[in-house]
Amino acid sequence: MNVKTFPWISIFSICILLAGHGASAKDIDVAGTLVAEGSREDIRIPVEANQGSSVEPGTFIPVTVINGGKSGPVLATIAGVHGYEYNSILATEKWLANIDPSRLTGTIIAVRVAHIPAFEEKSIYVNPHDRKNLNRSFPGKENGTQTEQIAWNLSNHVIAKADFVIDLHSGDGAEWLAGFVGVYGGPLSSDYEQAMMVAEGFRFPNIVTYKMNTQKQVDTRRSLNRQAVAHGAPTILVEIGENGSKKEEHVNAMVKGLEEATRILGMSSPSAVNNSKAELTSKGASASRYFEGTFSVPVSFSGLWFPDITTGQFVKKGDTLGVVKDYFGNTVETVIASESGFALYGLSGPSVKQGQSIMTIAKEVK
Repeated sequence: MNVKTFPWISIFSICILLAGHGASAKDIDVAGTLVAEGSREDIRIPVEANQGSSVEPGTFIPVTVINGGKSGPVLATIAGVHGYEYNSILATEKWLANIDPSRLTGTIIAVRVAHIPAFEEKSIYVNPHDRKNLNRSFPGKENGTQTEQIAWNLSNHVIAKADFVIDLHSGDGAEWLAGFVGVYGGPLSSDYEQAMMVAEGFRFPNIVTYKMNTQKQVDTRRSLNRQAVAHGAPTILVEIGENGSKKEEHVNAMVKGLEEATRILGMSSPSAVNNSKAELTSKGASASRYFEGTFSVPVSFSGLWFPDITTGQFVKKGDTLGVVKDYFGNTVETVIASESGFALYGLSGPSVKQGQSIMTIAKEVK
């Protein structure tokens, strides 16, 4: 299947982004630091201590800016929005080490670890101080809690500069996950065709499209990628690895995808390697499957979650996904699939809380 199977896409014609709200022209200013053409700068974006709280200390966001020798698009990549998702952090470190500013067209603004407090405390999902999920806190607040300030700085100093945004993730500490790339389309998204081309360049086994049809979809529990959509930048979400793992094959797959993204965007020279789809997951999947949107499966009870369905399985409406038991071993809920689809990611168990989603299922393209 190719992008022409989607009804809202015209025939693809990609152009290098040589102009636009984020196009670089010699020096570029990122968070008050001027980065010269053909150079690299490591920047600490400060996050002030929350004056209304004694438990929210100051922190910073480590950002590497590589300003190329030629003008071109600004690519923003963000790793470590969730501090326990290590693949994105390790892949960013490895990718940046091999970039020569003099051979780069345009600018890369790479956030190495977006959420240092969660990373240092090995905190799953949320900030260890204010208990907020950074990926539900955008656009943030300049003088808010620690998480809100991090979101504000990312929104205003990174995303606001970008012509294209790549949001890097993996399965958190208690999540299984089938590798996929999410692509944001619909009338409120920008240049869906280009985003799809970059997504396909990662050569991951699954591609999920998300239609941004209404402002409510963009604003509700706004994530980083939806903030990028609101900014007007073509945006993709990259996910590979599970349960807080840091497998070399997953890190390398993300690095190869980032390298290919710069080629597709006209920022680096075409690859001399074979373009055949490589094996990018531990299961060896290589041919992309396309899905359109997802739905979550929440539970009604807290307790112990025992899944029957795990990574990368197709489910049918009415299938048993697993059971929830109380703390005495009694089954209190049998969870049934309300629709058919593909088990994209979910809780590996055993801990589950009332109202929490235990699985996200991708819908097949009709």
